[in-house]
Amino acid sequence: MAKKRESLIVASKVKAYIKAKKMMTSSEALGTISDAVYAMLDVAATRAKANRRSTIKAQDI
Repeated sequence: MAKKRESLIVASKVKAYIKAKKMMTSSEALGTISDAVYAMLDVAATRAKANRRSTIKAQDI
């Protein structure tokens, strides 16, 4: 079983944004959004390392 990771998003802010779009948020959406952020950051870290940097910049995302 996969280890549960800490959420990287502010759930109330995400829900408010979605509500402003006149939509509702499902119970599993927040976890999936956080997983997408983890994946995006992993790619950015890989790119920064490939460019011999230890700082993730906007161009890496």
